[in-house]
Amino acid sequence: MGLLSILRKLKSTPDQEVRILLLGLDNGGKTTLLKQLASEDISHITPTQGFNIKSVQSQGFKLNVWDIGGQRKIRPYWRNYFENTDVLIYVIDSADRKRFEETGQELAELLDEEKLSGVPVLIFANKQDLLTAAPASEIAEGLNLHTIRDRMWQIQSCSALTGEGIQEGMNWVCKSVNAKKK
Repeated sequence: MGLLSILRKLKSTPDQEVRILLLGLDNGGKTTLLKQLASEDISHITPTQGFNIKSVQSQGFKLNVWDIGGQRKIRPYWRNYFENTDVLIYVIDSADRKRFEETGQELAELLDEEKLSGVPVLIFANKQDLLTAAPASEIAEGLNLHTIRDRMWQIQSCSALTGEGIQEGMNWVCKSVNAKKK
C-alpha cells in the first residue's frame, strides 16, 4: 500500500465533527477542564471573558469544544451558542454548596431551551479533589436529574485539576454522539 493510497484512505474517513458546548457557573472549572482535555498547562487560568474554543481528537471524533464564560453578566449570551450543539457539558463546582440552587436553576433553564431539545447532557461534578466536595450522587439528587426523560444524560465525578474522571466523561460523550447518530 503506497503513501498515496494511505492518504486517500485517511481523507475518505475524516473525523466526524462534534460541537460541544461547555457551560456552568463562573469558577466551576470549565476552562481548566478544557485545557486538561487539550493537554495544556493549567497553572495560570483566569476568568473567561467571552469564550474559548479548542478542538480535541477522541475516538475518531473531532470534538470542537466551546467554553463560554459563566459570570452572571455573560450568561444571557449563552443562547447565541446553542445552534447545532451535539452535546452539552455542564460543569458544577461540587464544593460550592452555596451555589447549588443557582446552578440547578441555570441547568433547568438550559434543558428547557428549544434549541437544545434532545441534546445529550453530561454533568461534570467537578472539584472532587476537595474534601468539601459533594458526591455526584448527592448533586444528581439535589438537581432532580432522575426526572430528565427527554434526552440522554450522565453525571460524572471529576477533578479538572488532577484530570481524574475526565476521560470517563468524554467516553460517554462519544458514546452518546454515536447513539444519537444512529
